Amino acid sequence: MRRRTAPPEAARSDRRSAGPPRGAVNGVWLWGRHPVLAALDNPSRNPLRLLATAEAARGLTLPDRSPGIEPADRAQLDRLLPDGAVHQGLALLAAPLPETAIEDVAGLCRDDPSARVVVLDRAQDPRNVGAVLRSAAAFGARAVILPRDHAPEATGILAKAASGALERVPLIRVTNLARALRRLKEDGFWCLGLDGHADRPLADLPADGRTALVLGAEGAGLRRLTRETCDVLARIPIASAVESLNLSNAAAVALYDLARRRPACPAPASDVSSPSNGGPA
Repeated sequence: MRRRTAPPEAARSDRRSAGPPRGAVNGVWLWGRHPVLAALDNPSRNPLRLLATAEAARGLTLPDRSPGIEPADRAQLDRLLPDGAVHQGLALLAAPLPETAIEDVAGLCRDDPSARVVVLDRAQDPRNVGAVLRSAAAFGARAVILPRDHAPEATGILAKAASGALERVPLIRVTNLARALRRLKEDGFWCLGLDGHADRPLADLPADGRTALVLGAEGAGLRRLTRETCDVLARIPIASAVESLNLSNAAAVALYDLARRRPACPAPASDVSSPSNGGPA
């Protein structure tokens, strides 16, 4: 993909106003370096406006498809974005991503006999879902699937927590989760549900073949029908002093365990930052 360096005028003192959020009704605001640059690199994402402080724009290399930079100062971005948004001087208004259907999963995994997907049963915290997307990208999962209802929208908060992974791992919404699990079974997936009360630890289960890792909401866990539709339930052994793991932590541990015990397969996603080696999200 051809790239261009941000023009010098974008790095000068921020004297022009960012203005009102034009077109916000037709798009979603993303913020932070990793989410914004990943969205600009994603050919499926239509970028509409790009706002940057002088500091953030300095030395920034943009793809040719990027809109021109609109200079803004931090106070303007603070007013434009939700309270507490850690924007790092960058904000992008972009069209929503096109939807991927559950019927498309087989095609996404056609060349991977040990493909993994993640299924979330009523996870409602956008930061948790974003963190699961980040782990899915890091450990090579091909999609994250969640109900159309009782689940967060793909907002800037979710995208920030995903640190670019929202642009690399399809977020698939389904009307009926149990029906979606049955469809995954038809496509050759083994549905493995995580349950803290399950008899078998995750490490005792085989790690070959295609796996749909199914996780429930924090506190409530898997719903009855979801649990009954899974092929097997497993738990992550933890110390008795801790009642349970956070949803995103449990997903990361389980995805790592499955990844380390499976034949190496090309991962569909890359360049997902890690807090330990990639700086802020």
